[in-house]
Amino acid sequence: MTASFLDFPRFDIARDGVRIHGRIGGQGEPLLLLHGHPQTHAIWHRVAPALAERFTVVAVDLRGYGDSGRPAADAEHAVYSKREMARDALAAMRHHGFERFAVLAHDRGARVAHRLAADHPGAVGRMLLLDIAPTLAMYEHTSEAFAKAYWHWFFLIQPPPLPEALIASDPVRYVRSVMGGRHAGLAPFAPEVLAEYERCVAIPGTAEAICEDYRASATIDLAHDRADIAAGRRLAQPLRVLWGEHGAVGRAFDVLSLWRERADKVSGRALPCGHYIPEEAPQALLTEALDFFVSPEHPGANP
Repeated sequence: MTASFLDFPRFDIARDGVRIHGRIGGQGEPLLLLHGHPQTHAIWHRVAPALAERFTVVAVDLRGYGDSGRPAADAEHAVYSKREMARDALAAMRHHGFERFAVLAHDRGARVAHRLAADHPGAVGRMLLLDIAPTLAMYEHTSEAFAKAYWHWFFLIQPPPLPEALIASDPVRYVRSVMGGRHAGLAPFAPEVLAEYERCVAIPGTAEAICEDYRASATIDLAHDRADIAAGRRLAQPLRVLWGEHGAVGRAFDVLSLWRERADKVSGRALPCGHYIPEEAPQALLTEALDFFVSPEHPGANP
């Protein structure tokens, strides 16, 4: 992490007894940053300082990750549903006085952002999502190639305690295997940031939380998505989606087409990188983010 990102003040809030940890910095219109698996808010270390020159940046750790809480699982996996994670994010923004804000989110955090925009449309202005298609569509259109590339989707949802036990037996190896097994290996990750991911995955309860996150995505989250579709609910916010041209998502799915089935105003394209866009292609991401979130008509816009 750059020194300037480390200098962002930390904060902790509690929602329904679950601690949500994050950092806040900068000035201007509010911008929420949500990370993915198996990482923490540190994923934004190469872009947050520049974003903070134009926005008040709020970067949070999802429940189950980083230094946020790891609540006990329930039979329906509701505790780790994207609906609950979205409520955490909303509570963090309201804690800082922000009722309406833009969102930049990667991977699991982008799935949380999707639910946040669907459940709380008045809170989310513009939304930029990184390297995902809608969760339901990805499960329904899973191919052999995708299953091989995203093996952890199907490993983590297996009944407890086997996945948890295997991760907990060597959590650092798990992180390095998942992250290092993609396009660029471990090269994109700054040593101090990789060390932070490794520290956090070794916190007791993390293996259980990670599995519950994915079990929720394969069960209750799909039920929530199907309910939206059945009710004709679509995302009205301007949505931009970026994916890595060397990643599995763009190869396995028609990303823009799938998002246009769920949202009214969709744009996006591939970037010359793999899955971990904020760390592999930070300058390209910053260019896209500033183009999308800032316009002459709406400086720092959340239309």
